[in-house]
Formats: sequence, C-alpha cells, structure tokens
Amino acid sequence: MSQQSHPAFEFIRSEPVESLNLTVEEYRHIKTGAQHIHLSSDKKENVFLVALRTVPKDSTGVAHILEHTALCGSEKYPVRDPFFMMIRRSLNTFMNAFTSSDWTAYPFASQNKKDFNNLLDVYLDAVFFSRLDELDFAQEGHRVEFEEPTNPESPLVYKGVVFNEMKGAMSSVPSTLWQAMCKYLYPTTTYHYNSGGEPECIPDLTYQQLRDFYKTHYHPSNAIFMTFGDIPAVEHQQKFEDQALNRFEKLDEYISVPDEKRYLSPVRVEEAYALTEEGSTDNKTHIVMGWLLGKATDLEASMKAHLLCSVLLDNSASPLQKALETSELGTAPSPLCGLDDSQYELCFVCGLEGSEVENADAVEQMILDVMKDVSENGVPYDQVSASLHQLELQQREIGGDSYPYGLQLILTSLTSATHRGDPIALLNLDPVLNKLRDNIKDPEFIKGLARDLLLENRHRVRLTMRPDQQLAELKDAAEATRLAAIKNELSDEDKQRIVERAAALTARQQQKDDESILPKVGREDIPHEMAYIAATEKNDLQTSYAAGTNGLVYQQIIMPLPNLSDDELDLLPVYANCLTELGCGELDYLQNQMRQSQLCGAINAYATARSTPDNVQQLSGYLTLSAKGLGSNQQAMTELMHDTLNNVRFDELSRIRELVSQSRARREMGVTGSGHQLAMTAAASGVGPGALLAHRWGGLKGIQLIKQLDNAIKDKAELEKLSEKLKGIHQKVLAAPRKLLLVADEDKLADYQQSFAKIAGSNSADSFDNFSRLPVNEKRHQCWTTSTQVNFCAKAYPTVPMDHPDSAALTVLGGFLRNGYLHRTIREQGGAYGGGAGQDNHIGAFRFFSYRDPRIEGTLADFDAALEWLHTEAHEESRLEEAVLGVISSIDKPGSPAGEAKQTYHAELYGRTREKREKFRNRVLEVTIDDLKRVAKTYLTEDKASIAIITNPDKAAKLDELKLERIAL
Repeated sequence: MSQQSHPAFEFIRSEPVESLNLTVEEYRHIKTGAQHIHLSSDKKENVFLVALRTVPKDSTGVAHILEHTALCGSEKYPVRDPFFMMIRRSLNTFMNAFTSSDWTAYPFASQNKKDFNNLLDVYLDAVFFSRLDELDFAQEGHRVEFEEPTNPESPLVYKGVVFNEMKGAMSSVPSTLWQAMCKYLYPTTTYHYNSGGEPECIPDLTYQQLRDFYKTHYHPSNAIFMTFGDIPAVEHQQKFEDQALNRFEKLDEYISVPDEKRYLSPVRVEEAYALTEEGSTDNKTHIVMGWLLGKATDLEASMKAHLLCSVLLDNSASPLQKALETSELGTAPSPLCGLDDSQYELCFVCGLEGSEVENADAVEQMILDVMKDVSENGVPYDQVSASLHQLELQQREIGGDSYPYGLQLILTSLTSATHRGDPIALLNLDPVLNKLRDNIKDPEFIKGLARDLLLENRHRVRLTMRPDQQLAELKDAAEATRLAAIKNELSDEDKQRIVERAAALTARQQQKDDESILPKVGREDIPHEMAYIAATEKNDLQTSYAAGTNGLVYQQIIMPLPNLSDDELDLLPVYANCLTELGCGELDYLQNQMRQSQLCGAINAYATARSTPDNVQQLSGYLTLSAKGLGSNQQAMTELMHDTLNNVRFDELSRIRELVSQSRARREMGVTGSGHQLAMTAAASGVGPGALLAHRWGGLKGIQLIKQLDNAIKDKAELEKLSEKLKGIHQKVLAAPRKLLLVADEDKLADYQQSFAKIAGSNSADSFDNFSRLPVNEKRHQCWTTSTQVNFCAKAYPTVPMDHPDSAALTVLGGFLRNGYLHRTIREQGGAYGGGAGQDNHIGAFRFFSYRDPRIEGTLADFDAALEWLHTEAHEESRLEEAVLGVISSIDKPGSPAGEAKQTYHAELYGRTREKREKFRNRVLEVTIDDLKRVAKTYLTEDKASIAIITNPDKAAKLDELKLERIAL
C-alpha cells in the first residue's frame, strides 16, 4: 500500500495494524494545517468523515444548531435541503451529522465510487461554504411565532427543530443526569455546558452568534479529515484540495479544551428532574458519584482506567457491580455506570437508581468501601485477567452491524485526534495490552489504580437527583411568562415582522428547488445482483460460515419455541434474560459470571417470532443461545453453552428478583429514546400474532408487564411461583430439537465444527409440541402516558407479508411519502425531530410515525394528508427513483463478516430464502407510481387504521376528541 500524497499535502507517517488488516496513514495539508488520517483497507465500503473542533462556552446549542443549519444549502448547491435530498439521490450505506461535546462531525459511507464522490462534493461544500440562511436558522434552531401564525393577538410560541429535539432529549432521565454530572465534574471547561442546547437557553442564541461561531470553527485549520477503504489517500486529497482547501489560508485561531481546574475536596450536590407521570415518587431518586481522571490522549493511562473500570463493573461478580446490584439502597445500578472517554479528560461514574434522597450518604459510603477494599485487598488475578481478556476481545472484533465498520474505527480514534493526541495508537492496542498483561502479574497493580484514580482522587462529585412532579409545569410556566413578556414589548411593526417571517418560512418550505444541480446516482448504478453470503457447509444439524472474523468464533444454538401458555409467553423475555445470568450446576451466579468473562466476550439468549413470508397470521418462533469468543477458547465456550442449557439454576431467587428489577429500570429509561418505535409497535399490535407478541415482549405492553411482575415478586411467595414458572418453560425448551450455527475464520472452521457438533444431544423433533398462536385482527386507538415533554405519534394499517406481489410497492411507498410530503410537514413545518412511514414485511403492516414531536392532532392530520397528496398531485418519475434507491440501499447495506452470516442464516430460518429476497428486490425495481396509488387505495383506508400516541398525562387530558383509550405506562 503506497503512501503517495498529493503535492498540497505532506506525508507524516504510516503504520500497519495487523489485528485490523489495514494500514493507517497520516498527512497534513501544507497551507492550512488540516489533518488527514487515512485507513487504507481492501474493503469496498469507503467512509469519509470531516470533524471540526467545536468548543461552546454556553448551553445555547450553537454547535448543534450550526450542524443542522450548515446542511441547509451551500454556495455550489443553493437548494434548501441538500442533505436530505442527497439521502434520496444516493446509494449511501450511511449518512449523518453528529454534535459531540467538543467536536462536530459529518460522516458518510458508500460502496459505489461514483456515489462516494457525489456525496464528498456535497459534504465539502456544505461544511466549508454553507449559506447559513437566516430562515434556515429559524427553522432548525429556534424562532417565535404566533400560535395562529397570521393572528398577532394569539399567544407567542417557540418553534424550531433543535429546540424540540432537545426538549425531547432532556425528557430522558439519563440525559438529564449526565448533563448535571458534567456541570459539576467540569466546573470551568466546555463540558460544563450542554453542547446540544438546554431548551431554556436555546432562545438566547442569535443569528449573528451562529455566523461568528461558523467563521472561527468551520475552517480547514481546525478540521480533521478521516477516510477508510480501498480508494487511495491521494485521490481523496485531490478532491479536498480542488473543492475546498485551495481557497483557504491558515487560520491563527487555536481551538482547544484547557485542563480542568481540580477540586481540593469532594463536592456533594442535589438537583431535581422533571417527573410528569402520575403516582408516587417513591424509589425514583438517582444517586451517582463521578471522578475526573486523566487525559484521553494518554493512551497508557486511558487503558489503565479502562481496565480498572472493567475490573470493577464488568459483570455481576465484579466487586462494584455486585455491591450495586445487591444493594437494598436502590433498585438497579445507574445507567451512567462506566468510564466515559469521549472528552478531553476521562470520567468514571457509578451509582444507583430507584433510591431515596436520604440514602445518599449510605450509597456514597458503600461505593467508597468497595474502593477501599479493592485498594487494600486487591482482586483475584483470574478476575483481572478476565477483564483484560474482555478488552482484547473488544479490540479484535470486527464490527459494522450498527455503523459501517470503517466509521467505527474512525470514531474510535477521533477523540484523540480532536485533542491533538495520537489517533493511530488507539487503533493498535496490542502493545499496550501486552504491557498491561505484565502489569497485572503484580498484585499491587490494581490496588494502586483503585487508590490513585478513585479512592484518593479529591476531584469527586456526589450527585443526588430527586423527582419533582411540579418541575415540568414550572418550566412551562416560565416559558409562557417569558413569551408573554416578549409579546408585551412588541410594537405593531414587530408583530407584523413575526407574521411576515412565518409566512416567508412557510413559502420557503414549500418552494420547489432545482434539484438537478445536485449530483445523483440512478437505476443504472444499482448492482444487478444482491450480495449473498453462502454457507460453507450445511446439514440437518449444523450450518457453518467461513468469514474473516479476526480470530473470533461465533456460535449459536437455535431451538424452535415450544407450545407455551399466554402467561409463559409473556415471561419468555424474562426467561431468556435469566438463562445466561444465573448460576450453573455447582456454580452460583457470581462464579458463573466469572467463568463467562474468562471464556467469552458475550453469552446471551433471546426469543424471536416472525410470520411466514406468505401469511401474517401464521407464526414461527425460536429461542437462540448465542456466544462469541476467541478461537483459543472455542472448546471451553462450547462446554459453557452446554452447561448453560442443561444445568441453569432457577433456584437463585434473590438473583431473579435483581434481574427483573434491572430489566424494568432499563426498559423504563428507554421510552423517550425509542418512543417512535414503541408507538408504532403499539399501533400495529392488532394486525397479527407476530405484531402482538412484539408489543408484549419489547413494546409498551412489555414494559407494563415487567413493572407488574417486579412489583408482584417483592412478595416471596410470588417470587417462588415465578421461579417454578421459569423452570416449567425451561423443561419445554429442553425438549426442543436443536440447530447449530457456527461462524469463524476459514482455517479453523473444520476443527470447530467437530467440537461444536457434540453439543447437539440426541433429542428428536418427533414428540415435540410446536409453538402456535391464534390469528389476531383488531384495531387499536390508544394513548399511552408517561414522563415526557414531547410526543410520539403512530398510525398503522394491516397490509401484506413479503411474498405478496404488493409488498414491494408498499415498501417503496414509505420512502416516497417521507421524501415528498412527511419530511416537510412533520419536521420542517411541524417542528418534530423526525417523521416518516414504512412497510414492515415481517408483520404485514404499514406504519406512519413521528419522533420528538410538539404536536399530536396536527401530525395525525398530516399522516392522512400525505395520502391525499399522493392521489391528487402530479408526481415526477425522479421522485419514484429516489424512493426505489432508498429501499435498494437498505437491502444491499453491508454488515460485519459475522453479522452478515448470522443475518442470512436467521432470514432463511424464517423462510426468507435467497430466491424470495431476490424476487422482492427485483419487484422493488419494477414499482411504478400507479402501483403506489393502487396499494395506498387498497390497504391504507381509514376503516382499517389504528392509532397509538405516547404523551404526558396533561396533554392526554386534552385529546378527548380523538376518543383514545388512555393507558398509564
């Protein structure tokens, strides 16, 4: 791999990283000082990211609003929304923009070189030559408008995409908790502020301040370019130079984060968070402790901190995790537990949720007692070695299932690059891991880390966050007072200006841009064939895939679900969670957790159920036990899986209670982050048995059920009953025939196949009583209430499964409605953070949704208006092509080598064969605009529609006209 660079760039160094099979190259732009880091690989999925150091000095959200506004039109592409337009005109496998606490990044990925260069052209212009139109700032950031936009006598309201997004984000208790912790852990640096923006502060940001921030921060001298893939660095540099860098001189501004001023003694603070749900505030206080550690740029110190965190919190046998899980002072460990290395100086946080204010001293003492014990008595070598083993697994594993693999690597090194550390070292941890392997042989090593980093570290914060059921009302009242005061000061001319700006923004949102100035790919650029991962070997028992897994092995035991009662089915997620978290045979759960940590990177169980490809009312389901680890541990990992299935201990009652309590806490915390998914699942829960199970297992009903169970098993007799039920489910599962899935490097596959096959046992399918469910066909009109400042709306219609000829047109219709109508009305005009529509072929339902939405009735009206728009407007073929590209892009999106193999296997397990998926893909390519109108008329009719809303009790009380069933979560 050559390190040839463009004449405008200076080559600094290159380093091969054997464990990742790539070479890292570093370059510097001679004139501006811009850094370019290239990860040279043979992977066809190329990735680009440009990051700017953005260091805000307040909580107005300037960096976040700038990230949004920069993407609303540029010098070369003066259209209103080039970012979302390019999503539609591209075969990208990833497109986004992120605002972190001290950087803003613009990444994308594509497997098509023409597409990659198109996107690069648009991104470079957006970042370095953005128009920053004042109306875009008003739309994306904040603005005041009259409640009735043309009536100056109506009250003023705040609007804006980021304003509403952050109202939603700060409804999440973990987000509120994290911001409060940062405020005190970082009293003088940028992390003291909320880089996303506090809703109370966002309206303070002026348009001029936004422009000034752009001038000083969005400059090549403050930029880091990062690329990954098989396009050589010199080709990228040619584009960077021609399209952006040649127009800049060096900027003298040096943007950095200074060292934090350290406390001389620990700080103890108490704050409130808004709780808008009805009922008691008992057990809803969070008590967390945070320590400020060393710099993220010091790799060795950083890895020592990671190791200590792993030793303390890795699993239920780890000393701090054990103390937190078994404590009576709270219901579960805090969601903040862990080490954060995304900022200039690391921080370690731990604590409890589900506590009371008066427990704060006791929680603090309990945590410090664990630190003291570790610093005096250490931790057994086996336990420390297991933690180091986990760090090695994280380093070795090739990701790419959630984010593109190259982007994951880029983000790993970005923090260090941002703070002018060594980004290459973070990608090649082997030397540091080898050093730590020697360090841990000394029993004093971990003792010293616990003492120096935590016990004797005076820069420590104890934060108590108590629930306040009046706080949201007080904030709303303060906002209303502020707006009333603004209105009081308005002259008639001012009022007229607000009316005119609202009209101008609406006109701008509805204007038709000349999209032809943007580059695009078309149908001719779509690969003719779908990529397919074929099994290396397959028989009735075992399916094996050879894949480049970098020395890791992935194993699964798959069993068809037995015939279970309704009660047993509802308990299946609890059963699956307990299966790998309890003891085994002679080992109690603590000993078993240690064994797991020593042998594998993860072992878990989960249940799935899907309709058959040709009938949404016909269901099949499986329980999967999944593990991954280093190849050297394959045989021991196989034995662990065998023991987990055959010798699990459902007699550990207090552990079962802990697991249910932790699961409840996790699920409740996740509502505002995934509210749109939960609302869609609820709305569609009547279309078939698969959709209903999704609602009862992973949806709002599932959260309700786990809350009821958690409350019930506080009674010992109920807990014993639960244990017996779990044993009953387990006996039925053990009777199921087994299938095996193995994914590993090619040269080891045959050895592993032999070893893994021994786990099968001799059970036969002959006498097995298979899982079955009755058909479901019901309408839902529900309003779920919880603690949230924003809303999530969904509307669902029963449709068809994947094999039906109309499934392709319905799938394309989702993107067509989102691109052409819903994005504009729900996000740009309505102010929601997101909205759209889509067909779910697994359950046979078409669903509309909105995310972090200030409206309810208006959004539901927009869902209906989108269908009206489809039938009454004239539509260009190019719009159809964009929707088709979006579907093909999602079908063809690559995953990690192991992820692709597992995904293919499970698709085929449920009857979604290669032939069926290719047939569906080909149908997508043949869809016409007439098809879209026909399927909408056929399936999306009001008499079949179901609705689900997630909101707070106050807003729910005002929805009487919608005649929704109110359900308190």
